[in-house]
Parts: sequence; C-alpha cells; structure tokens
Amino acid sequence: MAVKEMTSREVTQKVINKEELFILDVRNQSDFNDWKIEGLNFNYLNKPYFELLDGVEGILNKLPSDKDILVVCAKEGSSIMIAEMLSEEGLEVSYLKGGMKAWSEHLEPIKVGNLKDGGEIYQFVRIGKGCLSYMVVSNDEAAIIDATRMTDIYTKFAENIGVTITHVFDTHLHADHISGGRTIAEKTNATYWLPPKDATEVTYEYQSLEAGTDVTIGNTTINIHALYSPGHTIGSTSFVVDEKFLLSGDILFIDSIGRPDLAGKAEDWVADLRESLYKRYRELSEELIVLPAHFMIIDELNEDGSVSKKLGTLFEQNHGLNIEDENEFRKLVTENLPPQPNAYQEIRETNMGIISPDDEKQREMEIGPNRCAVR
Repeated sequence: MAVKEMTSREVTQKVINKEELFILDVRNQSDFNDWKIEGLNFNYLNKPYFELLDGVEGILNKLPSDKDILVVCAKEGSSIMIAEMLSEEGLEVSYLKGGMKAWSEHLEPIKVGNLKDGGEIYQFVRIGKGCLSYMVVSNDEAAIIDATRMTDIYTKFAENIGVTITHVFDTHLHADHISGGRTIAEKTNATYWLPPKDATEVTYEYQSLEAGTDVTIGNTTINIHALYSPGHTIGSTSFVVDEKFLLSGDILFIDSIGRPDLAGKAEDWVADLRESLYKRYRELSEELIVLPAHFMIIDELNEDGSVSKKLGTLFEQNHGLNIEDENEFRKLVTENLPPQPNAYQEIRETNMGIISPDDEKQREMEIGPNRCAVR
C-alpha cells in the first residue's frame, strides 16, 4: 500500500470536527509528554522510532483497524520511514507532512464576527501552539493584532480578500512566541504599535500604544480602543473593538488568567493583574465577546474552531475571576505557575530586536506548548 501524507490543515479539520484519529508518535517520550497533537477524539501510542528500527511487529496489535492512523515525528523523516514499514505489513497509514514543526506553524483563519458598517474580524488559530491572532477589516483596510512570525499568511490573506494592512499591534511584548508584527509593518508600510512600558529595551521605532488611544480602520466608525491592563506584563494592553469585542491579550483566557512572571516580576505584578481583571474589566460591558491571545486546552475551541466567550460568562465560570480574598489570589498566581516557555528569554530579546536568530533557530525556540496561563 502507498503511504499517504496528511497536512496540518487536514489534521486541524479533524480537531475542529471532533473526528477520530489514532496517532502513532515516534518522538522521544519526554518530547511527547511535553507537547503533542491534541484532539477530543484522538487516541495515542508513543513509541520512539529507534525502538522500531528492527521492525514494527511488536506494535501491530496496539494499532486499530477501524480508525485513521497518523504517524508523527519532529520533522517528517522518521515518520515516513515507520509509515512505510507499517504499510509493508498491510496497514493503511499516513504521516504528518512536515512533522511537529509544521504543526507548530499552521494557522487556521476563522471569521469570528461582523462589525458595524460592513467590517469583519478574523481569528487566526495557531492550533498546535495555542496562539491566537486577529485581523480587523473595514473599508479595504485591515489591522493585525498579535501576529505570529509566519507573516506571509497574514499578508496573503489580506491580499486575497482585497484589503491593505494599515496598522499592526502587539498587545504586549511576547515571551512565548516570536512576534511577526514588526515584519508585517515593514512589508506593508503599516504603523506598528507597541505599549511603551513594554518597549523600554527595544531597538526599533514604534508608535506608542497608550490607554485611551483610538485607531480608526478604514473610513468608518470602527474603532480600536486601547485599554491599559497590566499584569501579564507591565505594559499589557487590551482592545475594545467596535464596542463589541474585547481582545484581552494574555491577561484573560477562556479557562484561566495570565501569568505575571515572564519578566521575573511575579510578586510585583500580581496586584496589577488583579486590578486589571477585577476592576478595569468589571467596568466593561458583560456583553463584550472576549477574544484572547491564547487558548490552553482543546476544550476551549467553539464548534467552528474559534476561541471566544462573552465577558459576563467568564465572570461566572472562570475561576481566576472569582477569588474574593486577595491573599488567596496572590497565592494562586504565584504558586500555580507552569514551567517557563521554552527559550522565553531569547524570545523576549528577539521581540525587542536585541538578537536576530535565523529562521531555523526561531523554529527551535518556539517548539513546545504555550505556557502563558496560571494553572
């Protein structure tokens, strides 16, 4: 039987549609335990490829006959080899094209809403890493928020729908992934916005994103209103778009809240985090639809694969928004932190413009799950 390839986009559709898939992951156990392809109806077998070099007979009884089987490795090569061995045994299997590197970089654009006067807002779901970025469109103009380093996806998408990118924003200085914001701004001659309190060490020019800043997209009344909301970083800024959507950056997620320690100042920033979530956000309309910069678990995806929920619903359901005692909140935030993101200091320095790693090094720096939330 011929070995078939399965693309990251095809796997993403299986995740969104809650289809069944059996994944044979041939990476080392530690890599598999740290980060894997997640789906609500996915099953797994982790067997390092070097244990299969003498033959796959030992795992044949562990593989299903009634489900699609996908072989996964880091870069593709090992999965092709193992898939071919399984094919020779009579199994119909696929391998993940590009491996986990491709999975980490796939972006799925999903329309999440209409704006006044005909505008639209799109969410770009980085399914393998949990990053969420946005494009706000109005009157042939677009703004990008929290772009990943895969910049061509945004520029080509804008070109395909016939809009010009005029503004690019980062809600904060990212520590878990490399921002593509500055690159997109340079490519398109757009204005690049960054909160100045996060930009004290950056080496490039930017437009200061201050609280109360309104940026109009197109020639309509669609506005992006900046809301200073420190806590994840000292400069973290949220956006209220069209009085309908709240782009919360890494302050508030669907199932958790942002961690305050990625610049080494957890104790200092806990109070800022609480004030942003418990005071500034409480003053907003509960009808706002929260669009965060990350998701943590696959359960947070909506039926269409997007990630969003009304602010009022999060006030009811998100545990991080319902801790009355300040000391208990401080304890939760400082004692329930997951491991730091891989290479987060290098990622911060890259986003400051201090270092300029090549593309392959940037891929390596980002490998693994996002870890921007309090557990």
